[in-house]
Amino acid sequence: MTTKTVDVLLVGAGAMSTTLGMILKQLDPALKIGMVERLDHVAHESTDGWNNAGTGHAAYCELNYTPQQPDGSINTTKAFAINTAFEVSLQFWSYLVEQGKLPSPKEFINPTPHCSFVWGEKNVEFLRKRHAALVQHHCFRDMEYTEDHDTLREWMPLIMKDRQPDEKLAATRVRYGSDVNFGQLARNMVTHLEQQDNFELMLGRVVEDLDKQPDGSWNVTLKSTQGGQKEVINSRFVFLGAGGGALPLLQKSGIPEGKGYGGFPVSGMWLVCKRPEIIEQHLAKVYGMAPIGAPPMSVPHLDTRVIDGKKALLFGPFAGFTTKFLKQGSFMDLPCSIRMSNLKPMLSVAKNNMDLTRYLISEVMQSHTSRVDSLRNFFPEAKDGDWELSYAGQRVQIIKPGTDTAGKLEFGTEVITSADGSLAALLGASPGASTAVSAMLSIVERCYADRMQEAGWQDKIRELVPSYGQSLTDDAELLEKVRARTLSVLELDS
Repeated sequence: MTTKTVDVLLVGAGAMSTTLGMILKQLDPALKIGMVERLDHVAHESTDGWNNAGTGHAAYCELNYTPQQPDGSINTTKAFAINTAFEVSLQFWSYLVEQGKLPSPKEFINPTPHCSFVWGEKNVEFLRKRHAALVQHHCFRDMEYTEDHDTLREWMPLIMKDRQPDEKLAATRVRYGSDVNFGQLARNMVTHLEQQDNFELMLGRVVEDLDKQPDGSWNVTLKSTQGGQKEVINSRFVFLGAGGGALPLLQKSGIPEGKGYGGFPVSGMWLVCKRPEIIEQHLAKVYGMAPIGAPPMSVPHLDTRVIDGKKALLFGPFAGFTTKFLKQGSFMDLPCSIRMSNLKPMLSVAKNNMDLTRYLISEVMQSHTSRVDSLRNFFPEAKDGDWELSYAGQRVQIIKPGTDTAGKLEFGTEVITSADGSLAALLGASPGASTAVSAMLSIVERCYADRMQEAGWQDKIRELVPSYGQSLTDDAELLEKVRARTLSVLELDS
């Protein structure tokens, strides 16, 4: 077996690994970076344009980020965290565009208003309260609210077709929401990285083993998916950014910090419109209320998408269940991930989440007509024959040891790092790629703590992300400044 030595090994060629690779290359161009991908293309799993919602998650329209408390108040904590994290991503992408390291913004991000839409007195009251709670803060001051049918027709003409004048409806809108083709973004970043010295992209390789060495480095054994040849990569730092495949790799590493973690795979499906004349009537991402027991990735929404320069219209996602951790994975992924250390948490989650189990069963059993019936809540004139089913990517929700219970099901993303900072992994799903820059900066802080003490690194990060080290939630003037720049550079406020 051949052996190579690198400073950084990125496992997976999706949004997370490409973002981390770009950040590290800006901080130290001399770093020798290897990127390993089991497929023969970059960003063709969860990051691919058709395998995710493409929403630039900023908590403008996603109602599950602002749950209503038992006392009727709205919890905005998560909304502020996600909103400011997305602002960090926008700053980094703006820097890359300004420096010519990314192409025209329209190749990967497009302005698409973000709307929340509800019907019925109870849901309208919730949306009214949500808007009142958010709009008083500078992060959400541009959010509009209406119950007026004429205004709603201006915002979402397709949705307002054939509505009764007395129907109780409400919506909010942020005009500068975005649709992001994360697959194209990742491929553009890899294109730039391949033009740099000391970077190697290794496609068609699977990670067979990770062995910690006495000097603190890792020997990572790779196997070719074509001829079966093996090679070993020795790296001072390893990042496991392989989407649903990160959990099995974390388990192979054997680091204590990964003990007890399990995964719950949830698949997704979209209804895709086949008629261009319908597609052209809608320009927004319109999110509704999640069904009881549904995971966050299953909040229904009618989405304008721009994928490979072509406009599309999707509705969903409809959740499903397989034992695969990746769309192009194996049905043995889930059973092979079970260990003695995570068995109790996984059984506990199965016992305490029966609503989710029932919901997934009902989703799997739906017919095409019943799925279009769900769409008719958004688009009353929808016809079965105008829509076809498309399968999205797999999402593996985190199961971790709990404090009050043996196991806890987490809907979100989580970074796990070894105590010595030599290995990091990212687990979980939404908001995922939208907050990739914040997540990867946290890895740099943890795993390169010594380099972060250098003035050069601190100054460079502030060049990449001008708000770094400051609070966009607390500083209205700073947010206004960075938002004006990113909306202009990325052409989102048009």
